[in-house]
Amino acid sequence: MTSTQQTGRNNLGFVKKIAARGGIIAFFIMAFEVMIMISPFAFFFYSVFNPIFAWLDRYTATRWLTSFFLPHMVLPPTLPLKAIRIGGSILFVIGLIGFLICALQVYLGKIFKWGIAAKGLYAYIRHPQYLFLGVWGVGLVILWPRFIVLATLSLMFILYYFLAKDEEQRMLDQYGDDYRQYMEGTGMFVPFSVAGKFRFVTRWMPDSALKNVLIPVSIIAVVLGAGFLCRTLTVHSLPFATEKNLTLLPILPEDAKCSAKVLEGIIRDSALRRVGFIREDKNYLGYLMPADYVMQGMIADTGSRFHLFKQHHTIAMISDWVLHPFEHLRRPPSAHMAKMHNVDPNIARRHHCPLGIDDQNIKCGDCPYRRVIIVEIEDGQKSPVSGADVLGFNMNRIPAGFVDINTQTGEIINSKEVQKSTAWKDVPTPAI
Repeated sequence: MTSTQQTGRNNLGFVKKIAARGGIIAFFIMAFEVMIMISPFAFFFYSVFNPIFAWLDRYTATRWLTSFFLPHMVLPPTLPLKAIRIGGSILFVIGLIGFLICALQVYLGKIFKWGIAAKGLYAYIRHPQYLFLGVWGVGLVILWPRFIVLATLSLMFILYYFLAKDEEQRMLDQYGDDYRQYMEGTGMFVPFSVAGKFRFVTRWMPDSALKNVLIPVSIIAVVLGAGFLCRTLTVHSLPFATEKNLTLLPILPEDAKCSAKVLEGIIRDSALRRVGFIREDKNYLGYLMPADYVMQGMIADTGSRFHLFKQHHTIAMISDWVLHPFEHLRRPPSAHMAKMHNVDPNIARRHHCPLGIDDQNIKCGDCPYRRVIIVEIEDGQKSPVSGADVLGFNMNRIPAGFVDINTQTGEIINSKEVQKSTAWKDVPTPAI
C-alpha cells in the first residue's frame, strides 16, 4: 500500500469516526431531553431545540417524530407494557455498567500497551463497548420513548456498525494475522454461538456493495417498526371511556372503575354551563389523575408546583425514574420535599394538597377526589373524535381547563380554565 493510499484510508477513518461521534451526540441530545426537561436549564435547552420540534410538528409527514410510542405519563395498564418499562430500566443500568467496564479495559490497554484487547468480554466478541452502548441506548429510548429519539438511535446503530468495520480493517493493517485469527474466533457484536441462531436474518443479503445499503435500511426498518408496533400496543391497551364529546383516560389503571361516574358528573355540569370551557361542538380528552399527580404540568399549566424544572430535585427525580419504574409516577412533589426535610410523607402530602383537604382522618391513598385535566382535540375535520383516535398523530391537543371531582358522587368541587399551553409552553410533551 502506497503512502498516498494509507493517508487516504486514515482520512476516511477519521471522517467515519467523526460521523459516528456526531451520531451518538445527536442521540444523547434527544435522549437526555427528559433529564434536561426537569432541570433548571430546561428553557436554555428548548431555546435552541424547540424550533426543531416546532418545525417537525408543523407537517403531517414529520409530526409523528415528536410523538411518543410507549406510556410515559400513564402507568402501563397491561403486563406486556409493564414488562417493557421494567426492561427499559434493566437495559439502561446493564448497558451503562457494561460500557464503562469495557471502556476502562480499552483505555488501560492503550496506556499500558497491552496490544489487542482479547480478554474479558473481548474474548467472546470484538466490540462489546458498542454492544453495551446499544443496550444502554435501547433502555434509554424506552425510558424516554419519543420517536425522534428512536430515529437517532437507529442512526447511531448504523454509524457504529460502519465504524466497527473500519476499526477492524485498521487493526488488520496494524496486527495482521494475529488480529485475523482473533476475528475468526470471536463474533462481531454477539458470540458466534448466538449469532448462528440468527443467521437466517442476514442470509438473504447479497455479499456485495449492495449489502452496505441493505444493512442501514434494515436497521431503520426494524428500529422504527418496533416503535410503531409498541405505539399500536399502547394505544389499544389504554382504558378509554367516552360519553358524548368527552373521552376519559385514567393515569392510574385502578381509576378506570371511576370513569363512568366522572364522565357523568362532567357531562351533567357542562350541560348546565357549570364547566364553562367545555363546548358541545368540540371534542375533548380528559386525563383522570390524583389531584397532586406529579407530571400534570406536561398536560396543562395547572400551577407552579407542577413545573418540574422549578423543583430543584433533578437528581432525585432521575434516580426515581430509572430505579422505580412505576412508583415515581405515584409520588407527588410533596414526597420529594418530605424526604429532603425528613418528615412524614403522608403529613406532607395532606399539607400540600392542591384541593386544600388537610384532614388527618382522610388517607390520601383512599381519597375519593380526583383531578381531570381536559384538553381540546382539534383535527381540522370538525368531526366527532373519541376513544383511541384522540391520540392520533394529526390531532392537536390544546389545554382547556381542569375540574376536581368526587369520584364516588360525581360532584365537581372546583373548575378552572387554563392557558392554551403546558408548563413547558409550546414544547411538544407526551400525550400518553
